[in-house]
Amino acid sequence: MSGPVSNTAASALALLERDGASSVCPLRWEGGFLYLLDQRRLPEEEIWLSYTNASEVAGAIRSMVVRGAPAIGIAAAFGLVLEAYALQEAESAAFDELWMQAAGLLQAARPTAVNLMWAVRRMVNVFSLNKDMDSMDLPELLEKEAIAIWNEDVAANLLMGRMGASLCPAKVNFLTHCNAGALATGGYGTALGVVRACKQMGKTVHVFADETRPWLQGVRLTAWELMKDGIPVTVIVDSAAATLMRQGRVNAVIVGADRIAANGDVANKIGTYSLAVLAKAHNIPFYVAAPISTIDYNMDSGVHIPIEERAASELVSYTSFRPDIHNPVFDVTPNELVTAIITERGVLVPPFSHTIKAVLPPLSVQ
Repeated sequence: MSGPVSNTAASALALLERDGASSVCPLRWEGGFLYLLDQRRLPEEEIWLSYTNASEVAGAIRSMVVRGAPAIGIAAAFGLVLEAYALQEAESAAFDELWMQAAGLLQAARPTAVNLMWAVRRMVNVFSLNKDMDSMDLPELLEKEAIAIWNEDVAANLLMGRMGASLCPAKVNFLTHCNAGALATGGYGTALGVVRACKQMGKTVHVFADETRPWLQGVRLTAWELMKDGIPVTVIVDSAAATLMRQGRVNAVIVGADRIAANGDVANKIGTYSLAVLAKAHNIPFYVAAPISTIDYNMDSGVHIPIEERAASELVSYTSFRPDIHNPVFDVTPNELVTAIITERGVLVPPFSHTIKAVLPPLSVQ
């Protein structure tokens, strides 16, 4: 099913091995199959699941097999490649209709992370410009684009890491929330990419990782991948952050993002807003690390960012008791609480409405 193009997917992994010093990657593209590391099973088991069409990949995104804004965008791109290969024998009109339906299904898999929509739109753009191409050749072109999205994400993470590390002192105790590491991206990480870069630059690094209820991404994922790479990490309950700050044990808060509005408001895992307020109160810098693809230039402020809400059962899985439950997955941190946004195109500082416009990407990518 796959052509020789798929072998070039190794370039992302080669880049990580050469420059990244990260032993974790959440996906593989081999032999015409997409393989995803099942993040629901970590850290107890490292289980790889294989996928053959867009519907399966959409299910993996919804069910949290793969999570993290950049990672689900990359997975969705490969889901559309799989769909194109699966439809190779279809009539032209049916191919177009079914493939676009698959694009809509993937784009709707999770509503908050803009990278998902960005990656799908990028694939749709390639499809639309080349849909008159023979259906036997179009999948290979889409495959090249998906691989490019993956490779560009890894390269962006490496750049962000170096830029973010330049902001940090020689000895830095980070506090982070959720998982914005290699598992949430094509490899290396956004927030954890800065941590890794600090270590590579010879700085003394320690990470306090919020447990991040209810999925416990901090204890299950962040701690796991940092320990694999030999980076000191201590897990804390979410409510301990203020105490650590008051004790002077944290000198930088760094998080990722699922969507950034044009004015610099940041949507990230629920609880991020609380950390930003606490950081401001304790005069600690609050950094956001995210690629340009996370910025939604069409959204004026975070007020309009759709916030996903998940099942009540996630909060009370340990009991049969079922009170009324509100389970939002994300919150929005106002831009005035953000010290800097670290991107692959530079470190953006207030006023964000101006500095974000300065790194506006080509319209064809947005």
